[in-house]
Amino acid sequence: MSAESILLVERDAGVAVLTLNRPDAMNALSRSLRRALAETFRSLADDVEIGAVILTGAGRAFCAGLDLKELGGEGSTTSGIADTVATGDLVETMARCDRPIIGAINGVAVTGGFEVALGCDVLIASTEARFADTHARVGILPGWGISQKLPRMIGIGRAKELSFTGNYLSAEQAERWGLVNRVVAPAELLPVCLTLARDMATCVSDVLPKYKRLIDEGYALPFGEAMRLEARRSIEHARSVTPEAIESRRAGIQQRGRSQTE
Repeated sequence: MSAESILLVERDAGVAVLTLNRPDAMNALSRSLRRALAETFRSLADDVEIGAVILTGAGRAFCAGLDLKELGGEGSTTSGIADTVATGDLVETMARCDRPIIGAINGVAVTGGFEVALGCDVLIASTEARFADTHARVGILPGWGISQKLPRMIGIGRAKELSFTGNYLSAEQAERWGLVNRVVAPAELLPVCLTLARDMATCVSDVLPKYKRLIDEGYALPFGEAMRLEARRSIEHARSVTPEAIESRRAGIQQRGRSQTE
């Protein structure tokens, strides 16, 4: 299967929709799919027409994680498994992407697929979505960030419950725990994500990437250092903003505010 068919890419109105397209394998991350997805995220950095990205899966799964059939096949070796598990190139590439990434979680997101979901900036889940961390059941330790990101998102006790059991978390429970922003009906998932992505894409184009980096870099720091980082970046950027630019955007902001409160 070619890289073009295992990852579908659609561009429209400033939004790129990436669809993992191995539905018969529950969109498991084969070497080819990981490579295609990482290359696509890198290419988006040079696409000035794209302001936001949506990542979703074809069929009934978002992503079932690493392709265990491929890892356990005749051509696999111990060193090959170690390299695959420990090398988080895909998630690191997502982190370096300066466009907001919305995860449209249409179905199960398991282990490596859960980690890819956590690599998104915002998660919207279908009622069909389920999350599970089965690293301990497969017999490997995570290397793509879930052991550190998940406790920070939902609390250490809840994260340990999920990771130490491998049990599934429903979309509704994920929303209550703060893992996903909202849960919608399956038919509403992409329309809701497209609306959200287009809202993001219409923000000032040079500010949104800087804002994403500011949040992500600050979140990794102690609070006091993060506040100082914000102050420095704010002053640096303000030096490039003119009163004319602010005035030209004021009417649009006011009109948008009125339309959302009427």
